[in-house]
Amino acid sequence: MKDAPATTSADDGRSGKECARERDWFTPPEKRAEDLTGPDAVPEVLAADREVAPEGDGDGGPVRASGARDGWVRVRPAAQGGTARGPYAPDRPGQRERHPRKGANSLALAGSPQRGRLPDPSAAPASRPSEGPSGRCDTPLTSLRPTAVDGPVPLRAGATAPSGPPPSPDTQLIRRTMDEIEPVADKVVSYFYALLFLQNPALRALFPAAMDSQRDRLFKALVTAAQHADDAGTLTAYLSGLGRAHRKYGTLPAHYPAVGEALIGALTRYASGTWNEAAEAAWVRVYTTISQIMIDAAAEDEETSPAWWEAEVVAHERRTPDIAVVTVRPDQPYPFLAGQYTCLETPWWPRVWRHYSFSCAPRPDGLLSFHVKAVPAGWVSTALVHRARPGDVLRLGPPAGSMTVDHATDNGLLCLGGGTGIAPIKALVEDVAEHGRRRPVEVFYGARHDNDLYDMDTLLRLQRAHPWLSVRPVVSDGPTRGLSGQLPCIVRQYGPWNAYDAYLSGPPGMIRSGVDTLRGIGIPSHRIRHDSIDELMAAAG
Repeated sequence: MKDAPATTSADDGRSGKECARERDWFTPPEKRAEDLTGPDAVPEVLAADREVAPEGDGDGGPVRASGARDGWVRVRPAAQGGTARGPYAPDRPGQRERHPRKGANSLALAGSPQRGRLPDPSAAPASRPSEGPSGRCDTPLTSLRPTAVDGPVPLRAGATAPSGPPPSPDTQLIRRTMDEIEPVADKVVSYFYALLFLQNPALRALFPAAMDSQRDRLFKALVTAAQHADDAGTLTAYLSGLGRAHRKYGTLPAHYPAVGEALIGALTRYASGTWNEAAEAAWVRVYTTISQIMIDAAAEDEETSPAWWEAEVVAHERRTPDIAVVTVRPDQPYPFLAGQYTCLETPWWPRVWRHYSFSCAPRPDGLLSFHVKAVPAGWVSTALVHRARPGDVLRLGPPAGSMTVDHATDNGLLCLGGGTGIAPIKALVEDVAEHGRRRPVEVFYGARHDNDLYDMDTLLRLQRAHPWLSVRPVVSDGPTRGLSGQLPCIVRQYGPWNAYDAYLSGPPGMIRSGVDTLRGIGIPSHRIRHDSIDELMAAAG
């Protein structure tokens, strides 16, 4: 069972999404817009990570945008305003504007008399799939990649649609469009953002200053969600979580039409071979559904939760030269479960968010802790390890993730933690201890070298306090007082594990080989929970 966006660790066990990026078909090489010339040139606005010069009349009227069918795209102004909070200034545009209540559809695109243009928010609600789970998205998503790191984040692009009934006519049209733009995906993404920021310069403030790793995520979320439009339950569960998570970026209902305009404009330009009235209508209908699910989920979440929490650093402990345990006190109660993760933003890198797992179970004093490893060129991780000090104030997004303990069963827990991936494993151990049920917990703690086992003393203290807990250190390189070898191979030597639920957190390679090993020794897939490999490989920093 894949967890919703991952927790900690990359190839060398680092915390957060501090890792090398695997390129799928919608993660283009870092090609800047100014490199495109001739018919592939984008409007003079966005060079991937350049600031945008406002253009157009700025009052919501039409502006010229090459690529739209008739050369014009109706621009709706984004919400303005907002006040600064804590150490952050300026605040996100429109952060204080409330979402409309559920059913107030601001994106009723279907049946619009003007093809390719999004109607006013007063239009009638569009149809949508049946409701999925009303809570946070904790359903295992096998073909979709859940939510985001440092900006609006996508499902896994290029995922194969689930088997079942034949795809609907709309889905068939959308997939034809996707097949056509796949070879020029980098140009489509650049053009999409160029249109978005040209027509709506105020939206640029919602995105990181440097767009190198961010620029394709929102577009990727839109098109991949559209590909899965027939999978109503999974799509609703995912998009509801995405809608809630996007509140921390300052996303408002008024922003969705602008994104839809840019999407249609980019597809119109680069899918000319398959683009027609039927294809455009299909994309409009699907985008209406996508956006409405997200708007409704955000409005519902706003009734009970803030868009973000401000959290003061109260302790900063360096375990190694490049690993720190950071403890924070949120400004209001922060509900979460052991094994979950959150998005974190620092005051030094506004609008750049990274995922980190909680390294403790919920505590009576409300404090939260994270394990962070600084990596080269890692903006957020380096700031948290080398710059953060008690008194600094961070921002936290909502908790999410499904790598949690099932307390309704007496199954044992088999836990594999590599590098700083040991953080959520420790939280799971504490959770079992707090529930007071004696169930076996076997922890295999892997690292490259013996001195990389930075949290071993903590785990040994837990082992001494709880006879049902066994902790085995595993080192892959060099001498060690523990076990020597690759973590999954060592696990195979022990067992049997048929009465255990498995939890994995660590580098993507370890997770892949670990899952293969556990399946090979008879643990069924639905009892294997782990970090999302796609999220682990998504971004550095």
